[in-house]
Amino acid sequence: MPITVHPLSPAIAAEIRGADISGPLDPQDIAAITQAWLDHCVLLFRDQSLDPNQQRAFVRNFGELGGRKARVEPQNYRKPDEETAGPDYNADSMLVTNIRENGKPIGVLPDGEMWFHHDMCYAPQPNRASFLYSIEVPSHGGDTIFANMYEAYTRLPQHLKDRIEGRTVLQAFDEHQDRRIELAQKPLSQVPHCFQPIVLRHPDTGRRAIYVNRLMSHRIQGLTDAESDALLEELLAYTEDPAIQYQHVWRPGDLLMWDNLCSTHARTDFPREERRLMRRYTLAGAPVTAAWESHTAP
Repeated sequence: MPITVHPLSPAIAAEIRGADISGPLDPQDIAAITQAWLDHCVLLFRDQSLDPNQQRAFVRNFGELGGRKARVEPQNYRKPDEETAGPDYNADSMLVTNIRENGKPIGVLPDGEMWFHHDMCYAPQPNRASFLYSIEVPSHGGDTIFANMYEAYTRLPQHLKDRIEGRTVLQAFDEHQDRRIELAQKPLSQVPHCFQPIVLRHPDTGRRAIYVNRLMSHRIQGLTDAESDALLEELLAYTEDPAIQYQHVWRPGDLLMWDNLCSTHARTDFPREERRLMRRYTLAGAPVTAAWESHTAP
């Protein structure tokens, strides 16, 4: 069956049909998926059955695996005949789950709502992309909302484009919580942080994308706190516009892959007493390129 691409919203995300990603893919299929990804920023694969090795192998079709501390999945989430993923399993996968054993979470980012963010934007070399696979989902909630940062930039009025040209923003996040850091209450030296361009240039498409989000973006360099807060709020009105979003309602067996440079994502609240279990791999990234470093800006 040939691979087909089906847009999920006018602005972002598409479903790929006709692909079994649990095994090797033909080079032409990988090329088709890659082009669809560049076109739509977010791709969905439904009804997949993936163990950690299979998910990892699929991710490797698109680049080098990104590193991130993770916890090994509990035994009851492995198929009886599944082989272990090898000694580097914890180095490149992560569980996103509210499941707890002996009162402690077995994964990260366990409960509730999360504001819009770019994964790892607070690192000098942010992960390029994320691949999230659903194993258990609650009866409702826990949806993932994606927003297109190409479109957010395109929709900015010229006076805002002029104000942010050449500027950087402080990105910071405490990986041990899922809430925005209050920098007035916690020294910046105690949390991962990095100044990043407000507008980046995508390395493959050459397009400009806003690299600002509500959860992790804190202060625009060169402005007073009041000026920075006001400008960030203006920008967030564009980055969080429902017109550039797609809201995904998870089913078990879904795999979503998204580009962390040209999209943001958020999570809706869900019942704390219901289990949610996801497995995530990432692609390694590189230092972000500021849009104004290129002289061929579209």
